[in-house]
Amino acid sequence: MGPLEVEDFPDPMAFTWRAVIAGLDSPIGLANAGDGTQRLFIIEQDGRVLLLQKGSLLPVPFLDIRQRVGSRSNEQGLLGLAFHPGYSENGYFFVNYTDLNGDTVIARFRVSNDNPDLADAASETQLLGVAQPFGNHNGGSLGFGPDGYLYVGLGDGGSAGDPMNNGQSLDTLLGKILRVDVDSGEPYTIPADNPFKGSGYPEIWAYGLRNPWRFSFDRLNGDLYIGDVGQNQWEEIDYLPADTPGGVNFAWRYYEASFNYQGNPPANADFVMPIAEYGHDQGCSVTGGLVYRGIKLPEWFGIYLYGDFCSGRIWGLLQDASGGWLSRLLFENVGNIAAFGEDEAGELYLADRSGTIYVLDSR
Repeated sequence: MGPLEVEDFPDPMAFTWRAVIAGLDSPIGLANAGDGTQRLFIIEQDGRVLLLQKGSLLPVPFLDIRQRVGSRSNEQGLLGLAFHPGYSENGYFFVNYTDLNGDTVIARFRVSNDNPDLADAASETQLLGVAQPFGNHNGGSLGFGPDGYLYVGLGDGGSAGDPMNNGQSLDTLLGKILRVDVDSGEPYTIPADNPFKGSGYPEIWAYGLRNPWRFSFDRLNGDLYIGDVGQNQWEEIDYLPADTPGGVNFAWRYYEASFNYQGNPPANADFVMPIAEYGHDQGCSVTGGLVYRGIKLPEWFGIYLYGDFCSGRIWGLLQDASGGWLSRLLFENVGNIAAFGEDEAGELYLADRSGTIYVLDSR
């Protein structure tokens, strides 16, 4: 039996973000394979996945696809990594990257047959390609939900203010979270309960997003948390309890966080509004985080931690007994927070794009 959910935030002064490895080249993502090896996989934006094992970086990258990845723009590159729930048996993992034309590619790879620390770069199978009209707002997150389906986060296509209204349009995959079944057909099939199955874009699971930069499922209960980057004034965290049906509209571009942005929504519009938001006096680009489910720091159990790329601030989110949400600023000046990640034990890490990986630890 695990720890009970905490009812208040711990004293952040009793904890620190301890550097684990430094000197990396634009690390922007962290993942574990769930295969019992305790390895941590680090995404470098230019197209490499590095392996951290027992605190040491292995000399050869797990995956190197730099020749296929376009990373000229600040928000392009190798952006997402997710391991199949059955990775120990099938060796499959999935990546989200922008190609040399700047378009999004969702692809499957396989680990090599003779070396568990090396992927087979020739095994790429492209599942999905999405044209990107601009160089920014590519999203990038990938993750398997508790239902076993692969979820894909895509931004609204970029520029500023969503000029094509992609967030609200069901005639594009941009500004969405997609949901596909990678086990029942090649390269994937559409789950039977996807909300727009039978339409032109049946992959769509949720919409109304500007640039979802890091979503995560709570490994204990399956709840979904999304960090959606704002426009000029507000950053937001969105939330869906486990088993929420698809078809949710997160309101961009009618709203930036909970504030009117552009246009008048239809009278029958049904939006899911953020559970937390902060203004640009606190930062400028939210990085969605994770719920702590480790065992080393029971004071943090059940707290969702998220940060800001520009200010290096980290907040905690906690649901109270009445169902409301408490948000508190906990840490400052942690770096250019590009991603949070967890190891197999549920301990919490973050990637500072300046080159360092940190782990949450006691002082």
